[in-house]
Amino acid sequence: MKLKTVLSAAAAICLGVSAAIAAGEPQVVRQEEMKKVGGAMGAIGAIAKGEKPYDAEAIKAALTTMAEVGKTFPDHFPAGTETGMDSEAAPAIWQNMEDFKAKAAKLAEVAEAQLAAMPADQAAVGATMKAVGATCGDCHQTYRLKK
Repeated sequence: MKLKTVLSAAAAICLGVSAAIAAGEPQVVRQEEMKKVGGAMGAIGAIAKGEKPYDAEAIKAALTTMAEVGKTFPDHFPAGTETGMDSEAAPAIWQNMEDFKAKAAKLAEVAEAQLAAMPADQAAVGATMKAVGATCGDCHQTYRLKK
């Protein structure tokens, strides 16, 4: 009886340690960062489409998230992390890191410009979504694997 308890506890600890180690993996971190950007785009998109009412704080939070991620995103692509963890990162990232960094910086730049101009109504939010979405699409065309 005690052996089962000890083995169960050991298995639980190993699983917990594995999850904690995986959480710090660059592939996992970058996936989490993209989920943040996706959530931010979703918030902007819902307002732009009229699914949600105009909300300046939501727009501000979304654009701030995109700017922050754009500034640090390339840091999560060290050599040796090209595969694993269901990564959608294309090998082209490591082949042309400078361009990849420039595209991430462009996301931050556009998000900050839109934040500075702060869209004042639903129509302006649509233009913001188009501007920011273009930078996302530009990067995804080259650096995201199609699954």
